Amino acid sequence: MQIKYLIISILFLFVASSNEETITWNDTHKLTWEDFKGSPNPNSDAVALTASGITFGYSVKTTGKRIIDYSTSVEAHFYPNKSWYLSEKADDYILAHEQLHFDITELYVRKFREQLERLVVNQNIKIQMNQIHVAINEALDKTQKTYDQQTNHSINVDAQNYWENYIKEELKKLDTFKS
Repeated sequence: MQIKYLIISILFLFVASSNEETITWNDTHKLTWEDFKGSPNPNSDAVALTASGITFGYSVKTTGKRIIDYSTSVEAHFYPNKSWYLSEKADDYILAHEQLHFDITELYVRKFREQLERLVVNQNIKIQMNQIHVAINEALDKTQKTYDQQTNHSINVDAQNYWENYIKEELKKLDTFKS
């Protein structure tokens, strides 16, 4: 009986080199302006930019050509060297807006893990995992854009408060799947 392991790692949004600095989402660590190490985009109207994404990897265990088991790894990462802010315009309110972008990424990591947990080992497991990965990333992107549109990039205070409460509740619902 020959057992082979196949490991595939996929990174959403950013291709990280092995030495690229990342911060993994953690409910006890909140971002600070010191975490934003990138150079501001002079062509942007934004006060800050949060670069975050989902890192997804899996391995399958096979006997011959038959898949007999699998494991996954899904994390929300923040990329300090791709994230930036304008120090003369940034404040705690803007930082909270940026933190929520990272929290939204974590929310979709939890949704991803929830869906992966429902999978049953079969010969199409890799296809199924990749389909879930694509769908989660599309939903994440849509939610990030909707968040910025509805809050007008944090300018709409009422909308910002709504989103903070909404994401907090959604994260709580999926607490079992937290990073």
